[in-house]
Amino acid sequence: MAAAAPFGNLQEEASCSICLEYFTDPVMTECGHNYCRSCITQMWEGRDGNFPCPQCRQISSGKNLRPNRQLGNMVEIAKQLRLPPVKPPEENLCEKHNQAQLLFCAEDQRLICLVCRESKEHKTHPASPVEEAAEEHKVKLQEWMRVLKKKEEYILESKVKEEEQYKTMRVKLQEWMRVLKKKEEYILESKVKEEEQYKTMRDKLRTEKKKIESEFEKLRQLLKENEQTLHRRLEEMEKKITMVENANITKLSNQITSLKALITEIEKKCEAPAWELLKDVRSTLIRCNNVKFQCPEVVVKSYKVLVTLDPDTAHPQLLLSEGGRRVRGTDTAQTLPDTPKRFTCYWPCVLGSEGFTSGRHYWEVQLLQEGREWEVGVAAESVDRKEGFTWSPDEGVWAVLGSGGQYMALTSPETPLSPHEKPLKLGVYLDYEGGWLSLYNADSMELLYSFPQAPFTQRLFPYFYLYQGAELRLV
Repeated sequence: MAAAAPFGNLQEEASCSICLEYFTDPVMTECGHNYCRSCITQMWEGRDGNFPCPQCRQISSGKNLRPNRQLGNMVEIAKQLRLPPVKPPEENLCEKHNQAQLLFCAEDQRLICLVCRESKEHKTHPASPVEEAAEEHKVKLQEWMRVLKKKEEYILESKVKEEEQYKTMRVKLQEWMRVLKKKEEYILESKVKEEEQYKTMRDKLRTEKKKIESEFEKLRQLLKENEQTLHRRLEEMEKKITMVENANITKLSNQITSLKALITEIEKKCEAPAWELLKDVRSTLIRCNNVKFQCPEVVVKSYKVLVTLDPDTAHPQLLLSEGGRRVRGTDTAQTLPDTPKRFTCYWPCVLGSEGFTSGRHYWEVQLLQEGREWEVGVAAESVDRKEGFTWSPDEGVWAVLGSGGQYMALTSPETPLSPHEKPLKLGVYLDYEGGWLSLYNADSMELLYSFPQAPFTQRLFPYFYLYQGAELRLV
């Protein structure tokens, strides 16, 4: 093994980086790199001036190629030792030029050879050595792997939470069954007592007894029918809960399986050779970025909080109801004190009274009159309230906009949304530690949009924007 390393180095030094064969008539460029005379001449063919070196890109003023006799002698020695020229594995050869793919094109995200680099297709593209590009992309993939593992932990936690919710519901149903059975036993005991009393009064109260027995029979029949109806309803409720539970648990299990498969794929890719890691890295990164998660309805609504509007932040063109649970946009500005908290820029906005710096929170917003435009979401405490701001997470606003039946997420650029049905009530779910903000159609719990996971660093407030005629109510 110790002797193999020098021979390997000799093979590399005696091989041309263009044809990958032993040098034939080796020549040296002005920058000091060596090539076969025929290889470099063919690569420079058709150029009038400015001859670039295939390896370092240094420009030569002319075809000043100096013979390298010492290198030629070394090649003859390598040939006498009968050492084959160094060639890369066939899968790392350029399909077009049959040359080693020693570079990675950052523009097209693929491996290229030295001849490709000089072609019109890649001439202006930035390129870097394979090992350097592989190390850079390995870091990116490892970062994605950490994010995906965190998402997996979040989904597992949600799954446990949902199972606990369903367990609690079953306990309540069983408690109702016990109550109904006790009522049934009580009624039966009452019947026995009544019958015993009737026996002592049979001679004197025969007529009255028949009447009472008739009424009691009707009552018993009515109670029996009511009991059967309640039993049926409870059974239907249990079936519905079990069906929803199974659907949600299956959905969460499928998401966990998909995430585990993607994580395993990334782990294998990070351990693979550089050329194999980069072969379809773009597809892997796109799939990582497209991973989404919809929290089940039972889990989301269990974090419901009471939200009220802060009148000290309300724009002069917004009318708030007493108690801060309703707001309407107008075209007439009120005379209000210009405090640091109040929005006085062009956008008629208002924030919630309470901000959040931790935990999970869910609230619902009823759209009473859509008007021309409205926005619902959260805003950072530092959002500019005087000069105005751009609607995007970069400016501290995470929200969904509705305008004339069209909906979009206020990302940069904006993301059009296509809900299955027109939302009349919105649900806003904030997970501060998890870095999630999701908006739902609160009636169907259809996920409208979930902003990409990002760490929150400021206090976040419920955020509302209403143009003229728009009106909403917190429920």
